[in-house]
Amino acid sequence: MQIRSYLELMKLRIGFLIALSAMAGYAAVATRVDGWQLLILFIAMLLGSSGSAVFNQFYDRDLDRLMPRTALRPLAAGTLGDPRRALWFAGILLMAGCLIAVLAFNWVVAAHLFLGAFTYGVVYTVWLKRRHWTNIIIGGAAGSFAVLAGAAAVDGSQWLLPTLMAITLFLWTPSHFWSLAILIKDDYAKAGVPMLPVVLGDAACAKWIFANTVALVISAMLPTLFGQLGVLYAVVSTAFGIRFLWLNWKLVRDPSRNLARRNFLFSMQYLAGVFLAVVIDRHVSLATFGL
Repeated sequence: MQIRSYLELMKLRIGFLIALSAMAGYAAVATRVDGWQLLILFIAMLLGSSGSAVFNQFYDRDLDRLMPRTALRPLAAGTLGDPRRALWFAGILLMAGCLIAVLAFNWVVAAHLFLGAFTYGVVYTVWLKRRHWTNIIIGGAAGSFAVLAGAAAVDGSQWLLPTLMAITLFLWTPSHFWSLAILIKDDYAKAGVPMLPVVLGDAACAKWIFANTVALVISAMLPTLFGQLGVLYAVVSTAFGIRFLWLNWKLVRDPSRNLARRNFLFSMQYLAGVFLAVVIDRHVSLATFGL
């Protein structure tokens, strides 16, 4: 039971996404992918992300008790006893991730890992979440640091493509999260958390999602415009972008829970498709596809 509770505190699904983003940054820069390096990078990023996730639940345990969706989390439900155990656990996870990053790669990777955890754990959770609806916009930078960490594990001097990918991930987060926030708006309202649909309503939130996704899709075109990636990436990213914008527009016309759910689910497909297109464009010859 204790082991299961500690694993739940780590928010492993979010950690996997962060680690995969770092791997995408690695693959975008590497001329040759080393499987062992990828595995070590994955572990380091997963540990760092998990550390910030544990701290998030430690700090937000009072809010979690107020929301049915989170009321059974270990710290909210009190199944771990003294909450300070979780605080120690968060510190150990983050230090372990940073130590692995330094020993296996370099201090730049560790710095990006730490900055991502700090952004999520302190900037988002402590400073912004309870105060202003822009919380997730600024907090979204946490994931962007993972892409930069992955690239720095290969070659810190190659910064342009990883930076453009980090911008895309930064802009992806609001479109992704605000769609989810529409679905769980009542929970946030009950806890007094000023998420966008709580503050402005579903209809206004849908318009913000659409406007943000326009910026997101434009950002995804930049690697091609700057000559970093080729035709294959441009075609795939544009196709995913058009589909995402179409779903966003339908949500603007009808800000319903059903369409919010479709946008939320497709947002994950969008990010996976765009980052996979980066990897394929960098490591698979167009001749393979007969182009």
